[in-house]
Amino acid sequence: MQGGGAYSGLPGEPLRVVAIGGGTGLSTILKGLKRHAPEIGPGMMLPPVEITAVVTVTDDGGSSGRLRREFDILPPGDIRSCMVALSEDEALLTRLFQHRFEFGRGLKGHSFGNLFLAALTQITGDFAQAVRLSSEVLAIAGRIYPSTSANVTLRAHLQDGRTVDGETRISRSKVPIRAIELQPGGVKPMRETLEAIRRADLITLGPGSLFTSVVPNLLVEGIPAAIQRSRALKACIVNLMWQPGETDGMSAADHVEAILRHSRRKLIDCVVVNTAPISDDLLVRYARQRAMQVTNDYQRLKALGLEVVALPLLARGEKVRHDPELTAHAVVELAERGRRAVAARLVKRAGGKS
Repeated sequence: MQGGGAYSGLPGEPLRVVAIGGGTGLSTILKGLKRHAPEIGPGMMLPPVEITAVVTVTDDGGSSGRLRREFDILPPGDIRSCMVALSEDEALLTRLFQHRFEFGRGLKGHSFGNLFLAALTQITGDFAQAVRLSSEVLAIAGRIYPSTSANVTLRAHLQDGRTVDGETRISRSKVPIRAIELQPGGVKPMRETLEAIRRADLITLGPGSLFTSVVPNLLVEGIPAAIQRSRALKACIVNLMWQPGETDGMSAADHVEAILRHSRRKLIDCVVVNTAPISDDLLVRYARQRAMQVTNDYQRLKALGLEVVALPLLARGEKVRHDPELTAHAVVELAERGRRAVAARLVKRAGGKS
């Protein structure tokens, strides 16, 4: 169903947020948002949120890569992390899904959640169905969809003219990435993904690994067009630090331009950047790993026609991460704005026809 259809986000209904990405960045967003889900956070000061996660499926390393090669299934790792992020952290089942075997022939390195998803995929014959059933077991606060049900891999074209295949090899490359593509190309998204995008009040891209977690979702045929047609507000949540071997030297505007270049559409209305200072100790520690802070080049962002939402979003701790609660608060406020904007346009259109 296309985005030009009837909009059903009525006052009093939960706000609808579609978060697109993968890896730690997407899990962080979901962990914060679940506190606002009707199932978990009734009575919060902010309105309730209906959460949909659209997750990349190009991982080929670790436990996910092994299961993918041995059983010809989609990589379960990012999906599993999102399910855990949307469940109650203290629940026994959540701890079970995160449990990673430390020894055992054939078991070492695997997480129980990955094995569970692999087993359900074999039983049902469908990875998406296995995700739905696993989500029910964990009673998660939202819905999770793989960006495509096709078994795809990533291919990167580097600045020096070389081509690198596979997410793991791409992440390890020390040469800047010019472009990425899916192999095979032309794969389709799930119908439920397109419907969630159509109905959304807010669509978020990031944070997360730009070329291996965020952009791959936009290479699935039909997703960029659906985002463009959607009446939702579209926000890019920019990473805090470079990812060594992937986004070295890239500023906030560089991240946005990479998204626009790969989607071949103007998909972003606003950019969310962090203003909280990162301690010198952390900056030095990250610099040893060739990771520097992403520069917020405000003038370039505004020149792209984007609204810049600048907020303190840094989590406390020994790693540079977005704070789940602060980031979720910003996301919910943007979703409210998205719904109000759509409602205002509908009222104006109705008035013009009367």
